[in-house]
Amino acid sequence: MLELILDLCNILGGFLLAIGLLALIPNAGDSLTRFAERLSPFRWIVGIAALVCGGYFLIVHLISGPHVFHFEIVGIAVGVLLLWDRLRAGRLAHRDLPASGSQGPGLVLAVFGIIAMIVGLQGIFTPD
Repeated sequence: MLELILDLCNILGGFLLAIGLLALIPNAGDSLTRFAERLSPFRWIVGIAALVCGGYFLIVHLISGPHVFHFEIVGIAVGVLLLWDRLRAGRLAHRDLPASGSQGPGLVLAVFGIIAMIVGLQGIFTPD
C-alpha cells in the first residue's frame, strides 16, 4: 500500500512541479492549469506523504536490501521541492504555481516534474 502512495505522490507532485511547462500545451494547457490550481492547496500533503514514504523505503532498502531504488530518491526530492517554501522560511504561506516553465528555474522544476511523473507511472506498473 505504501508503494502505491509513493507512486501517486510522485505522479501528483511531478504534475504540480511540471505545470509551468504543461500549461504551454496547446488546447490542453488551460484545463491542466485549472486542475493544478485546485490541487495546489494540497501540495503540502503530497509533499509530506512523498517524504515519509520515500524516507521509509530508503531506510528499509539501505538496511535490508536489495539496493536503493530510484523511486524513493525521486519521492524524497519531490517532497522537498513541494515543501521548499515551508522548509526554508518556516512559515505557512501559500506558494503559487511556477509562473513560467519555459526558462530558468521554472524549466528545471518542470523537467524534473515530468521525470517524477514518469517514475511514478513506472512504479505503478513495476512489480515489487
